[in-house]
Amino acid sequence: MLHLVCYDISSDLVRDRMSRTLLDFGSRIQDSVFECPLNEDLLERMMARLERLPLGDADRVRVYRICGPCVERVRIYGTGDVTTEPEFYLV
Repeated sequence: MLHLVCYDISSDLVRDRMSRTLLDFGSRIQDSVFECPLNEDLLERMMARLERLPLGDADRVRVYRICGPCVERVRIYGTGDVTTEPEFYLV
């Protein structure tokens, strides 16, 4: 299942840690937006890592689950493709 993760974090250090964490689970599609093709186990692992980040009171993180039919309706203007499931996982 595809998940869209977006965030607005004020601290450069925490924002960098968020970015590096999300790169372990998906692809950056904009500066603070990632597409992550995750099964339930990977979603739980990602969420556990994100929850350990020290967010400030004004920081925001959102994780949206994108259903299969909705993924097929994604429109992209400019370059890029919707992130798909990798053919293999490196453990």
